[in-house]
Amino acid sequence: MSHQDLPHTLKLMTIWLLIGLGIFLGFKLWEHEREASRFQLAGEVIVLTRGGDGHFHWPGRVDGIEVDFLVDTGATTTALPQVLAERAGLKPLGAVRAHTAAGATRGFLARADVALEGGVRADKLMVTVLPDLAAPLLGMDVLGRLHFSQKPGELRITPEP
Repeated sequence: MSHQDLPHTLKLMTIWLLIGLGIFLGFKLWEHEREASRFQLAGEVIVLTRGGDGHFHWPGRVDGIEVDFLVDTGATTTALPQVLAERAGLKPLGAVRAHTAAGATRGFLARADVALEGGVRADKLMVTVLPDLAAPLLGMDVLGRLHFSQKPGELRITPEP
């Protein structure tokens, strides 16, 4: 490689790096837009669109900590991963044995303030905290207070009158 080839090679490398960066940033923007479009507010109606994982997700907060709840109509109570409960500073109120899709497990009960996008709140909600839970589950203790209907790929939620 001669001394004059270096600037040309450097230019080509820079061009390819810029192309790669453009593709990466474009993918990240597309990913962000896709996540944001899973939650929509149409007047008082909350519309959740099924995610790529086949589940409905509802963004919210647990004692001020941002979370992405997995909507679980098969769960009696709202359940939180222990790591999240500890980060939110939730205090154990008693031991509990829970039955999950993965089998029986032990955890504890705690109270939490749950705030969901769209203005739905459940203050001082009794939640189940489980050590091996992968994601926060929004159960029927909250969902049962709402009116919801489902059509393919979409969950429409309105607060009860």
